[in-house]
Amino acid sequence: MNIAQTTQETLGLMKESLAKNVTVSTGLTAYDLQAPAKNLYPTITPLRNSLPRVARLNPGDAARWRTISSVTGSGFDAMGWVPEGQRSASMSYQAVLNTAPYLTLGEEDTVTFEAEAAAQGFEDINATATLRILQKTMRKEEHALMGGNTSLALGTPGAPTLTASGTGATLPSATYSVIVVGLTFEGYSNSSLAGGISTTKTITGNDGNTYTLNGGSSMRSANVTQAVTLGQTLFTTAPLINGAVAYAWFVGPAGSETLQAITTINSAAFSAPLASGQQSATVIAADNSRNPTLAFDGLLTVGFNPVNSAYVQALASGTAGTGTFMTSSGRGSVVEIDNMLVQMWNTYRLSPTVIYVNAQEQKNITNKCLTNASGPLIRYNVAADSDNGGPYGVSASGVVRWYYNPFSVDAGCDIPVKVHPDLPPGTILAYCERLPVWYQSNQTPNVAEVMTRRDYYRVDWPLRTRRREFGVYTEEVLAVYAPFGVGILTNIGNG
Repeated sequence: MNIAQTTQETLGLMKESLAKNVTVSTGLTAYDLQAPAKNLYPTITPLRNSLPRVARLNPGDAARWRTISSVTGSGFDAMGWVPEGQRSASMSYQAVLNTAPYLTLGEEDTVTFEAEAAAQGFEDINATATLRILQKTMRKEEHALMGGNTSLALGTPGAPTLTASGTGATLPSATYSVIVVGLTFEGYSNSSLAGGISTTKTITGNDGNTYTLNGGSSMRSANVTQAVTLGQTLFTTAPLINGAVAYAWFVGPAGSETLQAITTINSAAFSAPLASGQQSATVIAADNSRNPTLAFDGLLTVGFNPVNSAYVQALASGTAGTGTFMTSSGRGSVVEIDNMLVQMWNTYRLSPTVIYVNAQEQKNITNKCLTNASGPLIRYNVAADSDNGGPYGVSASGVVRWYYNPFSVDAGCDIPVKVHPDLPPGTILAYCERLPVWYQSNQTPNVAEVMTRRDYYRVDWPLRTRRREFGVYTEEVLAVYAPFGVGILTNIGNG
């Protein structure tokens, strides 16, 4: 047998083997990976997008401005009468110096040399990593603009009030002890039943240095006990905490209370057996509600801080576990929102230009406004170019997109009602973005601005290992010139 014949027979045997054994599952196929990677995460930043960003020429260490908050006339402030040939006395001013230090926000990432080489032909991994860092920094900035907290400490809450009543519950008979902890906007964002209440977190930076952030929780309250018999529900109500948008409830035998609920009203009800393995109340050992040197105040904190004289209304405690609902006026509006609008007009002669709500509150506002009583007030719009001869179309459901404010010298205005992705249920933020013309708006056109010492910039750190290290940072502060342009409704029950 010659070599040619042997080779031909060998090839024949190989073909027979491949024909019998090679399938798609063998893996001998092309790998069709679509490029670039799909970034399937939301980047919603309505406050960051809408707030004016102003770069200062010589920023220094802080933004500073003087506010003339009142002008008081001589004599009777509302009377200007002067006798013939005589002079009026001098009016007086109230001027305040405001200082807002610039703070830094940022995020970092790394790309190894191997990852960089392996990504060739797929995507520019350094560029896309930078984009993702920038987007995450913007999301963190959105949280800061909404509820950063440097000035308002929640302190130690008052002890809750407990009762037990009802039938049909499955909570075992025992004497239960309850402790409450208040949560700021940041505390609510950073906490969960599974992960526990945020207290402090120590971060080790990529430079090896460490720093500590407070998570946004108050000190724990004193405990209160209540005997419960089988069939009864345990009800608990805490004193309202100014600045808190949520409350964490620790329940159990005295000395062994664990986290059982987080509510956005100041009460809770427990009718089922308690969950095991939850965070212990002893973890809450201090007031960690603010970051006095690392943060600036967001709009919620500015509004809650009593020194700023913003409109804040916490709804009454109401029924424990249920709270107090917003009230329909019977004429297509909500009583509590109407009260806020008229109070802001009567006190400061302005109106909010936007109302931010949680999805829960948008639904509740719609239910309060679109009632049988308000039916005659509903307007049906048809486009002028529609085909009146064709079939009619009906859209199911409906939502309140605008809220009309009649309290204004220019015959009122429509205020957009917008769902904010981070605003907790039970809290509504009304915000006047632009001062009306009678506030000398050429000098102070905006209620608030993001003052930037150095806006978004990327830092490429020197190589020290076989990986590229870079970060995106911004140095800024939220300057709120007219804090009375903020209105807050909170402690709103879901209904």
